[in-house]
Amino acid sequence: MQIEPIYPKSMTCLYCKHPFKTSRVRSRFVRVASHDTDFKPNYKNIAANPLYYNVAVCPSCGFAFTEDFVPYFTPHAEQNIEKIIRANWIERDLTGERSIEEAIETYKLALLSAKLKEEKALPTAGLALRLAWLYRELGDKENEIRFLTASRDAYKEAFTTGDHIGTTMSETRVVYLIAELSWRIGDKDEAIRNFSYIISNQKNSTDPKAVDLAKERWQEIRELHGDQSE
Repeated sequence: MQIEPIYPKSMTCLYCKHPFKTSRVRSRFVRVASHDTDFKPNYKNIAANPLYYNVAVCPSCGFAFTEDFVPYFTPHAEQNIEKIIRANWIERDLTGERSIEEAIETYKLALLSAKLKEEKALPTAGLALRLAWLYRELGDKENEIRFLTASRDAYKEAFTTGDHIGTTMSETRVVYLIAELSWRIGDKDEAIRNFSYIISNQKNSTDPKAVDLAKERWQEIRELHGDQSE
């Protein structure tokens, strides 16, 4: 029997506790050809793109989330989700293969869910970044920049509030993304300030790989753009 790249995974909605299935990609089918400088993975097999399946959407209430969401809701957040998402949700099933357009829809639902839930900045930044990557695949520059900006701003908030502490993402990697995304959206001063911060504080970093990435990227920018990066 042929094994398909997409398989159903059992989930429980963080909000309404409804059990449902969401789609995931089997790891054996995931082959990364390259990475962009903001860590976007480019997959050899487009049909088995894990980015399309990162978000789980509850078919019962419409709450959308990833494994990075914390399972705690304030009473205020519950009221907002009930009023804005659940009350307007038309039950649907997003298991099975997803198109890029359906994937984009799930990320937008997840961003709305994160906002209403008052989720921490770090998961929100990751959602916006992945949404920008999907728009990049479509060649939609306007929306790519829109969500790169949202991601950059959320990473800045995460750095300020220390959201990254206790996660697998180092401070250096957060600052690298602030720098890289700032450069991509044309905020050169912010980019230069953050690349310089990484290089100046490299001895204190716990993530030497991210330091090396920052050095390489900063050198590349200087070589490509000359005095624009001065």
